[in-house]
Amino acid sequence: MAADLTWLGDAGLKFDIDGAVATVTLARKERRNAMTPRMWHGLARIGSELLPPDTRVVVVKGDGPSFCAGIDLRTFNPDGVPGEPKTLRPDQPGFEDQVAGYQAGYLWLRNPQFVSIAAVQGHAIGAGFQLALACDLRVLAEDATLCMKEPALGLVPDLTGTKPLVEIVGLPRAIELCLTARTISATEARELLLAEDVVKDLDAAVAKLAADLQRTVPAAARATKELLAQARANTLEEQALAERVAQKQLLLSLRPEPAGTPA
Repeated sequence: MAADLTWLGDAGLKFDIDGAVATVTLARKERRNAMTPRMWHGLARIGSELLPPDTRVVVVKGDGPSFCAGIDLRTFNPDGVPGEPKTLRPDQPGFEDQVAGYQAGYLWLRNPQFVSIAAVQGHAIGAGFQLALACDLRVLAEDATLCMKEPALGLVPDLTGTKPLVEIVGLPRAIELCLTARTISATEARELLLAEDVVKDLDAAVAKLAADLQRTVPAAARATKELLAQARANTLEEQALAERVAQKQLLLSLRPEPAGTPA
């Protein structure tokens, strides 16, 4: 019996597999894909339950004219978003655990088993900007705009976006972008290295990138991504050691099994 995936639609999400490429679509275009607790939990379930082990690339995109307009502001209402679990108040037990559950929808996109690509058109605001930052690579349409809106709403960015933002643009620029909550054009995003490319045809560019990323040996691609991910935190000596260890483990994993001894 096929698995019941009705929860995807209930969470405002779509999920598709084409060979080794998985596509996650934010599918609340009537709300410009504004995010809700159910959507965050749905993203986490996709990462933990639906990805085939041979997935090489995960594409995250938005349905309609926007990638994601941020958090659905009705979340802050006393009654929350209709049909959604309510967000706890910060003085209630379990508040931090609830936020950790939301963050789980973002953290799996860093998995070294695959490369994640954010395909961004239109708005990527707040929670949407952080979702793009959670991906390994970002390809922007020419009309894309980015904004870290949370401080303007009396919040901090808490969906795992602060670390990649600082790592990409540096601390002074990250402070400026967050505390002014200004909008960044696609052109400026590329200048700040927040976008690997800005393109006219987003779908075609992302499809080509996904195909190009699959040209490497799968085990080597996974090991290399894992190695690169630790480089910033390592000293040169530590990274050199990590390279040696990774090379040995990779070559051993690729070595054919010895032939059995004839009876």
